[in-house]
This record gives sequence, C-alpha cells and structure tokens, in this order.
Amino acid sequence: MTDFGMRRTVMVDTQIRPSDVTKYPIIEALLTVPRELFVPDDKREVAYMGEHIGLGGNRVVIDPRTLAKMLDALDIHNDELILDIGSGLGYSAAVIARMAEAVVVLEGDPSLAKQAQANLVEAGVDNVVLQEGPLTEGAARHGPYDVITLQGAVAHLPQALTDQLKDGGRMAVLFDGKGGLGQMRIGYKIDGRMNWRYAFDAGAPVLPGFEKRPEFRL
Repeated sequence: MTDFGMRRTVMVDTQIRPSDVTKYPIIEALLTVPRELFVPDDKREVAYMGEHIGLGGNRVVIDPRTLAKMLDALDIHNDELILDIGSGLGYSAAVIARMAEAVVVLEGDPSLAKQAQANLVEAGVDNVVLQEGPLTEGAARHGPYDVITLQGAVAHLPQALTDQLKDGGRMAVLFDGKGGLGQMRIGYKIDGRMNWRYAFDAGAPVLPGFEKRPEFRL
C-alpha cells in the first residue's frame, strides 16, 4: 500500500525546502493536504512528482515547487480572503485554505468544479466556497479580495480581476513567455493602480480565456 504521507514529506524535503520556501504555514499545509486526492485517479502514483499533472483541456495541477514559491511571495495571513482562479480539482484551494480565513474558488469547467467540491469535502476543508463561471470574470459578489491567485499562466490579464482586488491587496500572476517559460510576478494594488514586482521564473499552460488578444491593424 502506498505511503502517501511519506511521499508528502519527501516532496517537501526535496522540492520545497531546497527552493528556499521555509515559512511554517506553507510547509505545514503541504505536509497536511493529501495531494493524491486532488489529481485524477489514474495519476495518484505520480501526485508528488515535481511536475504539473495534466487535467485535460490545457489545464494542470501546478507543480508543488511553483505553488509553494508563489505562496511564499504572497505571504498570506490567516485573516485574509483569497480568490483562487482555476483551481481545477481543488488542490491549491485546499492548501491556501490552511493559511487564510476563507477561500473563494472560481472554476469554469463544470466537471472539474463538481469533482473539486467533492474532493474538498472529502479532505475536510470547510472554509472554501466554490463558484462555477468564466475564469476571466472573477467572482465579484464575494469580493473584494485581499489576495488573488491564478492556477495557470496568462497572456492577457482582464481588468475585471484587478478590479476585484482590495486596495492594498496583492495578486500572483504567471505571465506567459516565449518557449514556455514565463515570469511569476506579484502585483500590489496601491491607490487603485497595480504595481508589479518580479518573483521568479516558471512555466505553465495558459488558462482558457487568458490567451493573448489578437491585434487589429488597419
């Protein structure tokens, strides 16, 4: 029988700590949340590998290192409300939920949303609200948010999402780059404007709806 608890420990010791992620809430969450519950059944044996896990339709469960480094850069507090966009089967939301007061999950794929809800219930996560709808529109009725995360890359960031961020809030965005390697940046909303700071390099598929807009030329 597979010892997933041991695999979680190995994941943290070989993928997370060597990436200079040492904040206790992040380490505790990654050691506690059963990642194997939040991947397709036929991929449970590779749940703790250091790579993205495909969900179909250009969607993935982000690799643990990228997720951990993103959370490290955001420095989420236990009194904050988080919007997690494109959580897929719910893993990122379950991890973030252990650090935040509450998490709103926005998922655009009905089948993923249904399974994510079941996974979160099975894992005993009780401070997450799941909303189904277009990822690019956000979840304004639950906001504004202290922090917004996106579980995939973007080539175009809709204004609707930054509008749902509190003034003084922050957003982690993996901006798509050529050759599959992009830049994770943390955006700080100050006096209604976004100020972006480079965090680290990473790669992931572009989320549906966040592709580069076509250029119109006369």
